[in-house]
Amino acid sequence: MSKIGFIGLGIMGRPMAGHLLDAGHELVTVKRGTLDATLAEKGMRELDSPRAVAEQAEVIITMVPDTPDVELVLFGENGVVEGLKPGALVIDMSSIAPIATQGFAKRIHEAGGDYVDAPVSGGEGGAINAALTIMVGATQEGFERARPILEVMGKTITHIGGHGAGQTCKVANQIVVALTIEAVAEGLLFASKAGADVAKVRESLLGGLAQSKILDVHGERMIKRTFDPGFKIKLHQKDLNLALEGARSLNLALPGTANAQQLFQACVAHGGENWDHAGILRALEALADHEVGS
Repeated sequence: MSKIGFIGLGIMGRPMAGHLLDAGHELVTVKRGTLDATLAEKGMRELDSPRAVAEQAEVIITMVPDTPDVELVLFGENGVVEGLKPGALVIDMSSIAPIATQGFAKRIHEAGGDYVDAPVSGGEGGAINAALTIMVGATQEGFERARPILEVMGKTITHIGGHGAGQTCKVANQIVVALTIEAVAEGLLFASKAGADVAKVRESLLGGLAQSKILDVHGERMIKRTFDPGFKIKLHQKDLNLALEGARSLNLALPGTANAQQLFQACVAHGGENWDHAGILRALEALADHEVGS
């Protein structure tokens, strides 16, 4: 069993940390407000800074919102790198920029540690059920070191390639997810405005070629109008920004991604930055002057 520092106990991080505690690992974290009671009962301890976490841990996991957040935790004042033990393993499970990730890996290696980028897909449900898909960028040795820990939190764990490759795969994932959510929303909106029973339409589509996990999970959210996250629109916007910035550097056109980003921005303009990303439906409903199921 390892002594693990887990930094980032949000919607995804809380259940992920819980699974590691259940597996017998000892966990420490950075004090941020009130520690989740369940994690406290399982033995998680709080320390004052990322540096203090690194001084006590063999493995440090970060699960924070964006690239600057990872940089601050790792390299800011009293950051992880200041307390990093020789040979310690840093696993970043956030969704951040691939190029920045390569730079972070280099700095951690120079400080005597090993680095793995391991972003996840599967949402809150996947985190709760330890069924996440985990996309790994690492050396082969780093991947083998990280795999027993990742297997506690995920079901599908794939070594994509070197540092940054996991993050590149996650960006591709977020493109596909955004466009599929938009497609589901448009399909259900069309069916509803045409007068069909959208619940029965969804049921029928789940038996055909249009079947997908997004139609299953997010289609139900749209019909029931349950837009609490889940995965917040503002975080999906961040991921699509990474996709569009990367596309510009690659001289690549991603018109569907750009359109999905604009629909998310319309949601934000209506106060929806913290809606679940299934809330993209609301932007389309505004354009149609029709609410699904009405």
